[in-house]
Amino acid sequence: MSNTPETSLPSRDDFRFFHRLRVRWAEVDMQKIVFNAHYLMYIDTAVSDYWRALALPYEEAFAQLGGELYVKKATVEFHASARLDDALEIGMRCERVGTSSMLFRAGIFRGDQLLITGELVYVFADPASQTARPVPQALRDILSGFEAGEPMVRITTGAWRDLQKDASAVRVRVFVDEQKIPLEMEWDEADNVALHAVAHNRLGQPLATGRLLQGDPAEPGVARIGRMAVERVVRGTRLGRDILETLANAARERGDREVQLHAQCSAQGFYERLGFTVQGAPFEEAGIPHVTMVRAL
Repeated sequence: MSNTPETSLPSRDDFRFFHRLRVRWAEVDMQKIVFNAHYLMYIDTAVSDYWRALALPYEEAFAQLGGELYVKKATVEFHASARLDDALEIGMRCERVGTSSMLFRAGIFRGDQLLITGELVYVFADPASQTARPVPQALRDILSGFEAGEPMVRITTGAWRDLQKDASAVRVRVFVDEQKIPLEMEWDEADNVALHAVAHNRLGQPLATGRLLQGDPAEPGVARIGRMAVERVVRGTRLGRDILETLANAARERGDREVQLHAQCSAQGFYERLGFTVQGAPFEEAGIPHVTMVRAL
């Protein structure tokens, strides 16, 4: 048990970011108490999610920043034990950035009860020589901005001629590379007349995109959203929702009364949570099962 004075221990209010998990059977001993070493694994998992919350795909982001992070120090302090099936929340924050190092603090909570505190020190270093480098100012600004509550993503809307490069990059990685849709099926003339939206992180990297079209001329007031794509490593961070709502708001502002889209069946639940309903039977598009979905504006 810790001898640290209670007043110095962190509370949930000290953290902006939380990673949530449930204790599994493989992580406990015969008394159904979590093995000590797993707490560091929980914290390390939370760090990975922390970078996602900063809208930073780790590999691509740190390649652009010109370095990698290496653990210099990892400590854990025990205050109480987690047990099988406990729902835990791991709070994570960047407390300090030095010349070439970064200090992260962690708190593992069960409800409001603090179970574990942790500290991780990372060094930013050249990946080839593993020699320390100064933490880039861009990364310093992102870390301090996130902890201060600033947005990590900027969504830009515009014409194809302005956003083609970044929208195309996301669509190729998602539809062509990941889903194996033939490249020639990805582009059409509709791109030239659509309103496009692209989400960029604070390094300027494109992460998500979508487009807005006028619907069937026989149905005035019905807009069509399509080509919704989010980079794999940042899915689940609300980027898809934000792109969709940006395009839906644009449709509402121009006077449309309804928005329609062709959803991949695997994403049907995502759109249902955003108020869309299924219209008609499933069908295939580019070899992938789809369903038409609509939402009033």
